[in-house]
Amino acid sequence: MNLTEFNQSDRCEDFSCPERSVSPAVYILLYMFSAAVVLLIVCGNMLVIISVLLFKQLHTPTNMLVLSLALSDFLVGALVMPLMLIWTIESCWIFGKASCTFCLLTNGFLMNVSIYNITLIAVDRYFALSNPFLYINTMSRRTMCYVVYSNWCVCLAYVIAFCYFSGTFMSFVICPGQCFLVLNEVDSIIDLVLSLIFPCSVIIILYTRVFVIAKKHATAIRELNNHTQPKTQKLTSHSMKSERKAAKVLGILVSVFLVCLLPYFIYSLLGNVIEIQTDTFQKVIVVMFVNSAINPFIYALFYPWFRRCFKLIITLRVFQTDSALINVLS
Repeated sequence: MNLTEFNQSDRCEDFSCPERSVSPAVYILLYMFSAAVVLLIVCGNMLVIISVLLFKQLHTPTNMLVLSLALSDFLVGALVMPLMLIWTIESCWIFGKASCTFCLLTNGFLMNVSIYNITLIAVDRYFALSNPFLYINTMSRRTMCYVVYSNWCVCLAYVIAFCYFSGTFMSFVICPGQCFLVLNEVDSIIDLVLSLIFPCSVIIILYTRVFVIAKKHATAIRELNNHTQPKTQKLTSHSMKSERKAAKVLGILVSVFLVCLLPYFIYSLLGNVIEIQTDTFQKVIVVMFVNSAINPFIYALFYPWFRRCFKLIITLRVFQTDSALINVLS
């Protein structure tokens, strides 16, 4: 619920639909660019979803979290991003109150799912690096599926409960030509803590620990090179390097997410202190959504398996009867 909140001191008369001042050519280009961004988010995350679902070698606990994140990003691109981009281009909400309500609630739900997916990825990497043997013995794909399912259910329950107890369902305020949810200061602070401050704090603390552990692993690998037998050295060193690489890549994903979230985080903290224009608020939201388009490129850049899956999907080899058995990890 943390995406489009205004304090009750704001008044609808402060907002209006300005005249469109851009030329028709620029207007068309803006819509073409918006369509390209939406297509990029939808297709990129769909590739990740198909890859993880289709190829058995990718059915790992960590990839279940990657799948969950890709699904939430896909739904953001398919359901929320088009409406937000049109609102930004038109500088006016043209879809009515029902669509605004749907957009706000879906928006809040999916962004909570996304940020807690990122939090779970941080927990997963910390657990895998700090207690690798316990992680292997306790964290199965089925267990992670239950964790992912619980995350979606808890986020949905939170959005519904928040709307009910804050009276949002009964006093939903829509300014003419705009789409803002009006909350009192107490509800705004509660939502800010649960939806932003708490998960971001967990992410930062755990990834600080992850990189400390990864550094220790690097030292251990160097020692293995001098004290172990060649075969044991190779297996142990490969395992450690694999875990460190996974932590590094997912650390980049988390860092990009936090950078995209930072403008809205600042807005949430200062929105009631300084006056922020509507168009500035819209741009802050769009920057946060851009993260949904960046994630698939992070996978493609750092994961060879994603590039192989991409090639198999584009060339339609996934329709072959043995496609699920193709080794995309080699």
